[in-house]
Amino acid sequence: MSNIRNDKKMRPVAILGGSRTPFTKSSTHYARTSNRDLMTATLKDLVMKSNLQGVRLGDVALGAVMKNAADWNLSRESLLSSGLDPHTPGYDVQRACGTGLETLAHIALKIASGQIDSGIGGGTDTNSDIAGVLPREFTWVMLDAQKEKSLLGKLKRFTELKLSYLKPRFPNVQEPRTGLSMGQHTEKMVKDWKITREAQDELAFHSHKNAARAYDEGFYKDLVFDFKGLSKETFVRGDTSIEKLAKLKPAFDFTGTGTLTAGNSTPLTDGASAVLLGSEDFAAQHNLSVLAYFVDAEYAAVDYVNGEGLLMAPAVAVGRMLKRNGLTLQDFDFYEIHEAFAGQVLCTLKAWESEEYCQKAFGGSALGSIDRSKLNVNGGSLALGHPFAATGGRIVASLAKMLNKKGRGRGLISICTAGGMGVVAIVEK
Repeated sequence: MSNIRNDKKMRPVAILGGSRTPFTKSSTHYARTSNRDLMTATLKDLVMKSNLQGVRLGDVALGAVMKNAADWNLSRESLLSSGLDPHTPGYDVQRACGTGLETLAHIALKIASGQIDSGIGGGTDTNSDIAGVLPREFTWVMLDAQKEKSLLGKLKRFTELKLSYLKPRFPNVQEPRTGLSMGQHTEKMVKDWKITREAQDELAFHSHKNAARAYDEGFYKDLVFDFKGLSKETFVRGDTSIEKLAKLKPAFDFTGTGTLTAGNSTPLTDGASAVLLGSEDFAAQHNLSVLAYFVDAEYAAVDYVNGEGLLMAPAVAVGRMLKRNGLTLQDFDFYEIHEAFAGQVLCTLKAWESEEYCQKAFGGSALGSIDRSKLNVNGGSLALGHPFAATGGRIVASLAKMLNKKGRGRGLISICTAGGMGVVAIVEK
């Protein structure tokens, strides 16, 4: 007879706090600052303000997209300098731009199932400390030379080296199966969905205005800590205008039909974020306030190689998640949709309004429209920046604070990723 328990119930997963560095333009303030530097500083701040020095957590899941070889055990190495009990385990996760939200979904499931009582999820990315690598041909020659037992044999192998083998290669944000950048793919999406340049600039305008207001009101004061001389994002333009945005030139399509610009596209960004999750018992034991609850998450992918829009997967994932939870798209007080590009957000919103798309994507009716006044109310990635693996943590921490301030409600998170994937989640108070 099996001794496996079948009476276990899923527990609520509480969001207990979050921290992040200010986000900044790559190759500026955080030049020569590593992923581990960024992540360790963020964990330290979260541990300190949560009074968790010396506490052993159940697990820590962190990730980075632009990883150096030295980052292979990023989570564990970062937490060992964070102030947590060194008996706290850690592991690395990577799902492109969805990495941060993915780590939190992992930790949430472990807490909900009773495997652990507490954990941290988050991520970091820097384009300012990426390592160039030599071509594989160079490595192959060196490995073959290493196998040779005689000096003459080694020297003979070295003669196979070519100058081209000594040219380093650097990572780039490009889809390997199409050779196109995300911006080029999004240009195709906005043409397919007939999204205008004016609509994209308007969304970018509101992102900056909302972010500037949030900083002026002190919303980010307890979420963003001072780091490397910065106390806030370097991208926020409270003085921008539709007229200023309209003057910017296309950044990806130079044929005369391009509508994506530096103003309505996310800049390359450095930064890190982390979020503390726990059971209600853990929160009570450590005198931590429950800001909100991590309720559910969903994942999807699209066949972008064969014509489906690269960044449309969140539209599919949200439909599935709402159906599973018996919710409608209108049952939310806040919508946190990652602004990889203004055009990508607008394509997603239009897809949810399309009966044909929703039926084909997830076998349901059109989800309808949202109240745009509830969208990214404290600014989005266009204004705050987008360190790939750190965006999920930024959004979850901000949304939890918004719901806690409101006292009740529900928030929807939607993040698109490279490779034609999407990660979405529901947070409630």
